[in-house]
Amino acid sequence: MTRAQRYDDPAVRKVLDALPTGVLVDGAWRPAAGGTFAVDDPATGAELARVADAGPAEAMAALDAATAAQASWGETAPRERADLLRAAYDATLARRDEFAVLMTLEMGKPLAEAHAELDYAVDFLRWFSEEAVRIDGDYVRAPNGRGRLLVTSRPVGPCLLITPWNFPLAMATRKIAPALAAGCTAVLKPAELTPLTTLLFTQLLVELGLPAGVLNVLTTTDPGALTRPLLADGRIRKLSFTGSTEVGKVLLAQCADKVVRTSMELGGNAPLLVFADADLDAAVDGAVMAKMRNMGEACTASNRLYVAREVAEEFGRRLADRLGGMRLGHGLDEGTQVGPLIDRPSLEKVTTLVDDAVHRGARVLTGGRPAGPEGGWFFQPTVLADVSTDARVMREEVFGPVAPVVPFDTEEEAVRWANDTEYGLVAYVFTESLERGLRVSEALEVGMVGLNQGIVSNAAAPFGGVKESGIGREGGRAGIREFLDTKYVAVPR
Repeated sequence: MTRAQRYDDPAVRKVLDALPTGVLVDGAWRPAAGGTFAVDDPATGAELARVADAGPAEAMAALDAATAAQASWGETAPRERADLLRAAYDATLARRDEFAVLMTLEMGKPLAEAHAELDYAVDFLRWFSEEAVRIDGDYVRAPNGRGRLLVTSRPVGPCLLITPWNFPLAMATRKIAPALAAGCTAVLKPAELTPLTTLLFTQLLVELGLPAGVLNVLTTTDPGALTRPLLADGRIRKLSFTGSTEVGKVLLAQCADKVVRTSMELGGNAPLLVFADADLDAAVDGAVMAKMRNMGEACTASNRLYVAREVAEEFGRRLADRLGGMRLGHGLDEGTQVGPLIDRPSLEKVTTLVDDAVHRGARVLTGGRPAGPEGGWFFQPTVLADVSTDARVMREEVFGPVAPVVPFDTEEEAVRWANDTEYGLVAYVFTESLERGLRVSEALEVGMVGLNQGIVSNAAAPFGGVKESGIGREGGRAGIREFLDTKYVAVPR
């Protein structure tokens, strides 16, 4: 398919022509004083749309709207909030093809992966629609018998939600759904590189009757110009951020002055451990999923593959065969399995990490270089063997389709290497021994473990990490608690 044919396709034009491109403030789409900026297709470099470039004035207007709407939204019946989220679940599924095409265009992922993201994303709408009516409390007799202890929950208040570029729908619903379910209003800032999916989803909520001011959306090329005044104002009472650890630390410092509650889902450097007794077919399958989901551009991607020495060579060969046979291309083209990286800096970083590993003695079993059609930011799926433990690829979050394989000799060595990082988001363990699987899972310093599977994400499970991978949890029963304050009332006898 030629470039012109792709963008002139009726399904593509339907999506792009219907997009809102302004900022959403107090229920109305409006332009921004800063003009507009371009959103490009990373597979070709073609401009997809231009959207509003918001600044401090729009940020404060959005905060005013969220603050004004907080009292009434917080008093809305839980069932009403639940019904809105359930309606959003149904409406998003009904437009799944539109959302999948848009995610593929602006982020680059293959269409099949975009559909998988949509299914994951809408699960947050369904899950938190159910949690909205299950916000509980407590009423018990005081231990000394001289009264009762009444414990209730209330919305924390206006929230600032900041989402990343790699899962533009799922990261939006993972934050919007619990905030709205809890009775909080919000200002949402999607990533500059992939704001279009969020804009389309927000428009869907408006069409479903979301009251003005409850959710306000700001697109911008200068996030700091928005977040600094919002967090310094004092009316924002909750920040939920998904992104890099470096940016997360800056935001945590900004939250300190007003003691803003935070949920931080930050970077990862996930180890994948394959023991000698593992089902090697299952381990390779799991490694492909853990490494290649979203072209490796995921905080949950397996960055470091530690394999028992007895099976390391065979595992590396099989993994190289699988990754080397994957087809690169535009995500809308039939048969594409691997799309582009998000932009030039990402491509340059992955190239540098592979070059550094090779310079330190690594062997390239497959891939190793940028490659791909139409001038996009493609990098070949890559497997490295004989990787030095001091190679940068073993220390830094790769965010690309590169799998370094390192043999280990003992369980203790594997666990020690896995924990030797400032990150602690997720780890993957492959073994046929349940005893070993549980023992190693407990020893790993992470917030999540995939035991004999390469995907851990689930709307019903608490997603989050430890150490410099973050604070708090998203999803599961814990997810809505992040947006609630606890109030205790002492009741006399």
